Amino acid sequence: MEQPAANTLRGELREHNPSVERNLLNERVIALNQSLAMQSGLLQQTEVQGVSSSAYAQIRHKLHRGLLDLLNPQAVGNASIEQIKSAVEDFVTSSLEQESLPLTRQERVGLVEDLLYEVLGLGPLSPLMTDSTVSDILVNGPHQIYVERHGLLEQTEIHFHDDEHLMLTIERILSRVGRRVDESSPMADARLADGSRVNVIIPPLAINGPTMSIRRFMRNILDVNELVSGGALTQEAAEFLKLSVKAQLNIIVSGGTGSGKTTMLNVLSQHIGDGERVITIEDTAELQLSQRHVVRLEARPSNTEGKGSVSIRDLVKNSLRMRPDRVIIGEVRGAEALDMLQAMNTGHDGSLATLHSNSPRDTLARMETMMLMAELDLPQRVLREQIASAVNLIVHVNRYPNGARKVANITEITGIDNGVVLIQDIFVTKREGDQMVMRPTGIVPSLASLLHERGVALDSQLFSA
Repeated sequence: MEQPAANTLRGELREHNPSVERNLLNERVIALNQSLAMQSGLLQQTEVQGVSSSAYAQIRHKLHRGLLDLLNPQAVGNASIEQIKSAVEDFVTSSLEQESLPLTRQERVGLVEDLLYEVLGLGPLSPLMTDSTVSDILVNGPHQIYVERHGLLEQTEIHFHDDEHLMLTIERILSRVGRRVDESSPMADARLADGSRVNVIIPPLAINGPTMSIRRFMRNILDVNELVSGGALTQEAAEFLKLSVKAQLNIIVSGGTGSGKTTMLNVLSQHIGDGERVITIEDTAELQLSQRHVVRLEARPSNTEGKGSVSIRDLVKNSLRMRPDRVIIGEVRGAEALDMLQAMNTGHDGSLATLHSNSPRDTLARMETMMLMAELDLPQRVLREQIASAVNLIVHVNRYPNGARKVANITEITGIDNGVVLIQDIFVTKREGDQMVMRPTGIVPSLASLLHERGVALDSQLFSA
């Protein structure tokens, strides 16, 4: 017989607002992760004592399928964790009695918690989402899952039961943000309840089966002192960047994928004064600013009908009508580069942005290329003059083979000569023996006069080689 708690969750409900239901369910997921992360090792399916790991996985998979048929998704979104857990416990007890499956009490508790993760969390991936050392989770089909820890990839023993099990998890993630994937639309981006970014691609485009990449949202924001103590940059370089932000220089943070651009942007933003109005623009909200007067804007992809999209460029244009003191763009990827540089050139000093590139010189080329995406047919000379006039500093970050993330270059743009944008390194990280070490180049930046004009004193000793 079905138990009362399960009946309650399965019962017919009045009409609900889907967006409200998604928000409630997201809150339940966060609460579940926080609650179960504090438990002991019961969530590790390989630790179940009374039955073999493979037999336990079969039992869990079978009960999971039955539980999905039983629970009403709307009711799950509006129920408390205690109500959902009670319903799952009732279902497990009833099912084990019907199947005559002998499990110890500890095994039953572990099974209930695993099923809770299947219903509300990310199934087998849920323990990884509570591991603070994991920065990326890479699912290459149901049987191969990698994680990144401290900048290095390692394969885990965690796996899904089959493609269908993985697809159920993917569909659950996407449904919470009103997205879907199928053969006609086999790629999708989403954001988890905790802010983590998700990318999904499925067959026929993904040959090895459904593939998912999760970039964890790290809630513990580093400050500049932690970067210095960790060897990411020197105290002198950190002081120079602090003064540059206070003097409202326009700074581009560049680097490769996973090199720490967003982390550096967060650190730089900590030096913005509380009296300034800051507008952040992001594809997926990741920046965590501590100032009081911050307006956060996030781009919106098109809906299932291909309508309703709002691009980064649209938000940049709109932000200029919102009386910003500073505009911070999480990542510049296209034609918005032109609007960003125009904003920097029209009184919005102190703006910050990130973009992908391999070096400071490549950063200039990338900006030029992205400005061409605006399709305004501007001559190359005009584009380069815009860059040289708008951008003051490039902070280039790099991830090295040992997984360490460091500031590779702090470079100033000094002007333009015969159509070539001139740059010079202020600080450079180079190999010295077995270590990558940052040193000043010995050049006092030409920006020193600009900082002086803006009331910021710059000690030339910071740049002594």
